[in-house]
Amino acid sequence: MTARVEQAVVSLGPGVDMPVLGFGTWQATGQKGYSAIRAALDVGYRHLDTATMYGNEAEVGRAIKDSGVPRDDVFVTTKLPPDRVGRAEETLAASLAALDTDYVDLWLIHWPPRGGESVPTWRAFVAARQAGHVRAIGVSNYSLAQIDELADATGAVPAVNQVPWGPTLHDLRTLVEHQSRGVVLEGYSPFQNTDLDTPLLVEIADAHQVSPAQVVLRWHLQHGIVVIPKSVTPQRIAANADVFDFELTDGEMARIDDLTE
Repeated sequence: MTARVEQAVVSLGPGVDMPVLGFGTWQATGQKGYSAIRAALDVGYRHLDTATMYGNEAEVGRAIKDSGVPRDDVFVTTKLPPDRVGRAEETLAASLAALDTDYVDLWLIHWPPRGGESVPTWRAFVAARQAGHVRAIGVSNYSLAQIDELADATGAVPAVNQVPWGPTLHDLRTLVEHQSRGVVLEGYSPFQNTDLDTPLLVEIADAHQVSPAQVVLRWHLQHGIVVIPKSVTPQRIAANADVFDFELTDGEMARIDDLTE
């Protein structure tokens, strides 16, 4: 399983490959968070998603170091919170120190800044990438118009837009518009945005002898959407990584698409 997780990647640019299945760490703090991150690394996750406002960058960094997995083999994302706008450089420095690393693989603007600060913030991100402190830059919770504003002002298109996603939130036009811009759509909170007891998901899960949660993750991947499930339960962490041994049919994908509210 570890090899399959590592091999399933999407390119964010020359030499920057992001695993399509990541491990979300929101609310995973302290010893419980550290143990969950270690469990994720142990079963093969090589993509960890954190943020300054999660307050767990130190746990992420310590888990990577203690796991024995080489730092270069783990794709690490962190994010700049709204209250640090105007202090991007010092915030990134603090993130690097907490993570105990010289670089992060992906740095995101966590939420669109207010007061016309989006473009200046994005320029700071571009500078951080040029300085080698981050390998790729992107955004989170941005609209397509807000993405276009950044690209038009700087010529730098965000590599990723991380947004809430799931079958009930599925919008094919939004997905296609991101793809046409060369922006990878990354879905967060896939289970919070999904009723896993939905009869259709249970039916499809039974047909493949997997769980409804695994069906939801597989649905994301087959749409080309990077997904970052989160759990602190070792069994669920392992199960969520085991989504590369089955494939949903075109008919099943279409029926899940129809769950959109």
